[in-house]
Amino acid sequence: MKTSVLAGISAVLLSGWCNLAAAQSKPEKTDTTSAYSELGKAPSKYRTKPNPMAREKDAVAAGKVLFEEHCAECHGETALGTKKAPNLRANEVQEAPAGSIFWVLTNGIVRKGMPVWSKLPEPQRWQLVTFIQSLGPVETSEKKADAKP
Repeated sequence: MKTSVLAGISAVLLSGWCNLAAAQSKPEKTDTTSAYSELGKAPSKYRTKPNPMAREKDAVAAGKVLFEEHCAECHGETALGTKKAPNLRANEVQEAPAGSIFWVLTNGIVRKGMPVWSKLPEPQRWQLVTFIQSLGPVETSEKKADAKP
């Protein structure tokens, strides 16, 4: 009887160890969707919406102030992104329609940590869009390294 009890205990321990080892060897699940994929989800009525602040001479400066107050903490002072939030100077953002950026600002991306900014008045959201688009694209160091012969 001792042998069968010991064999049972050994089997349970061995099974648990195997499960632990298997769990540790599995790669972590990562979110493979692009940080910029939400821009493409904007409804067409937003994608085609022109920026009413595009020609306002003070919109960029006002947008910069709003960016510093509400966005820089996550996206970085120069909007190049951080561990918390993506680079807003990436081509995907800089080439996106103004209305798509406005839609993302308005609705946020809550599951990825971006808050909803619909509480900001619409003109202020458009000022943010104007500022973000005024920054222009910046290549990341990864893209620069890939481009070298």
